[in-house]
Amino acid sequence: MRSVKLLIGIICVLTMLPLAIRAAEFDTSKPLLCSITDVKECTEDGCQKRSLQEVAMPEFLKFDLPNKNVTPASPIKGRQPTSIKEMERIEGKLILQGAEQGADKVRDGLGWTAAISEENGKLIFTASGDEVAFVAFGTCVAQ
Repeated sequence: MRSVKLLIGIICVLTMLPLAIRAAEFDTSKPLLCSITDVKECTEDGCQKRSLQEVAMPEFLKFDLPNKNVTPASPIKGRQPTSIKEMERIEGKLILQGAEQGADKVRDGLGWTAAISEENGKLIFTASGDEVAFVAFGTCVAQ
């Protein structure tokens, strides 16, 4: 379970950044730096607010749109970038999707989606695996 939580940290979302992406600056040829402000862990029994430490999420994420990958803003030893498999603009949002295998010999793979508002940079990130889902909220700025 902790491995799943750590993997989710690769995708997201930390402290709120005061800046937002302006539509004119929202360019997929530039990386995005995202900060996660709130995270919830959900099971069949409901959702609970969790700290970033409890779900092993990094404080900042870098969505490298030109290279289609996601990494913690501060590298984590042994951690490889997560690939962005799909990237599409829908109704003023940039939708990014991917899947992560997880740790060797642990059943912790998951699928994820990030929706980033092109108007204000607000991020909603979801990830789901076996019997658990995570929802994170944050803000992104173009680098």
